[in-house]
Amino acid sequence: MEWVRRNPATALLGAAIAASVFGLLWLTKDLTFLQDTWDLLINRRDPSVDSLLAPHNEHIIVIPAALEQLLIRVFGMSDAMPEYVIQTLVLAAAAALLYVYMRRRVGDWLALFGTVLVLFLGPAWEVLLWPFELGFAGSVLFGLAMLLALDRDDRRGDLAAAIFLLVSFGFSSVAIPFAVAAAVDVFQKRRVRGWGRAWVFAVPLGAYALWYLGWGSDAETHLSLRNVLTSPRFVADSAAAAVGNLVGLSDTPLNGPADPTWGRPLLLALVVGLAYAFLRNRPIPASFWPIAAAAATNWFLTAFNASEGRAPVSSRYQYMGAILVLLLLANLLRGVRPGRRALAVVGAFAAIALAANLMYLRDGRDVLMIQSVFTQSDLAAIEIAERTVEPGFWLNSEIAGTTTLVNVQADKYLEAVDDYGSPAYTPAELAAAPAYGRRQADIILSQALPLSTVTELGAYRARAGGENCIGLTGGSADREVPLSPGPTRVELAPGPPAELSLRRFATGEYPVPTEGAPGGSVTVVRVPRDAAPEYPWYLRVGAEQTARVCR
Repeated sequence: MEWVRRNPATALLGAAIAASVFGLLWLTKDLTFLQDTWDLLINRRDPSVDSLLAPHNEHIIVIPAALEQLLIRVFGMSDAMPEYVIQTLVLAAAAALLYVYMRRRVGDWLALFGTVLVLFLGPAWEVLLWPFELGFAGSVLFGLAMLLALDRDDRRGDLAAAIFLLVSFGFSSVAIPFAVAAAVDVFQKRRVRGWGRAWVFAVPLGAYALWYLGWGSDAETHLSLRNVLTSPRFVADSAAAAVGNLVGLSDTPLNGPADPTWGRPLLLALVVGLAYAFLRNRPIPASFWPIAAAAATNWFLTAFNASEGRAPVSSRYQYMGAILVLLLLANLLRGVRPGRRALAVVGAFAAIALAANLMYLRDGRDVLMIQSVFTQSDLAAIEIAERTVEPGFWLNSEIAGTTTLVNVQADKYLEAVDDYGSPAYTPAELAAAPAYGRRQADIILSQALPLSTVTELGAYRARAGGENCIGLTGGSADREVPLSPGPTRVELAPGPPAELSLRRFATGEYPVPTEGAPGGSVTVVRVPRDAAPEYPWYLRVGAEQTARVCR
């Protein structure tokens, strides 16, 4: 207790980190493997040089790819919680290092307020709630460790900084801005410590260059002259979004584009205020320039590679942006120690911003929960249809209800399930899943099995139905008939065309249409056997005339 009384801000930070870890794990407890993670689970399950070094989009992801391979071998693929735990712990560690870095410059309390805002930065929900963003979070963690090592200003610190920077590159290309910061640090201290310490950034950057020549040069890129020419506005909007997010005035939507409406005037006011202070003979600390170079590098490189889904306000960019803004402010205000009243005002604003940002975390979790339902429902359909599904069957956006399962191919997925277990719903869980998941599972099942219909025109014969036939009177459009595996005949009396549609796990709707049947025809609906015989298909015949459904 004595230590707590002497270090109240640090003690509160520990409580905030614990609350963040508990809260993030609670928010993600029902989520499964999502989106780009399936590229690792489907295409990079086997350890090899290429599976580790192949780029993802434009990023190097050696460590995330290796961790995913390790996790599925240790814990299997039935539960994604281990990767959520790792992501949450990395975020907690990064927050602790951010606090240490800021405390050395602006004291305990300002460091605490800034760090807590990052811990619960709702607009950065993708990084906080989606483990695939371990690449971003890991690069930031070890980039911060590098900056702290450089603070030592000795050879041991340089060696640690080089190692941390190399590890940062192992997570993602977000390490590049930290390499630039290290290069500026070496340049600044060249008169005192010489150029001999250039290896601190040159060795990790050289390793990254070798990776780029061997693998990264084949990665997708959106570099264009248009992006280069429009980059100044992109950078200004990125900085404005970061400032607005930190103070809880985000205009960042969960989906779609937006303008950093509040961030722009806030950024302008901040720049004007700082400029006024420095015009009154407050010197700019030397430690500011490495961070300024890192921020410029980060935002300009992002601008050069901008594309759809990569706007300045994109959620995945807000984590790094907020940390860069805090690092810049910590260095510009180095040595400033506000009084109690000023701290109380800053703390009150931080609490308001925190409350606003927590809403984004909740909403972001809801977005990912929808994706989890689609994922577990769609994968359940693949497993139910395992007996007959084509090996190359893909869960593309046209049938999956989401764009996030494009890496899932039936044969590769089923092989992974055989080796590591299933993350999908069981048939019983699918039957109890939200309606949109059950509906999508029916659509996928209809194509994965597949269901088929063959219509013979003019084949209807008036006769009494047998014991295996169900007669439907005219206008009984809302009546449904359960189907058994195998062929079922739909005999339609002469008259207008009829609508034939099916459902299985869906309720209250028939999401699987057919081409229908003209009057006087006989249509054979064929249902293959699968792994969920206890859940039959139901056929709805929408017809004005009489019809018979016969097994």
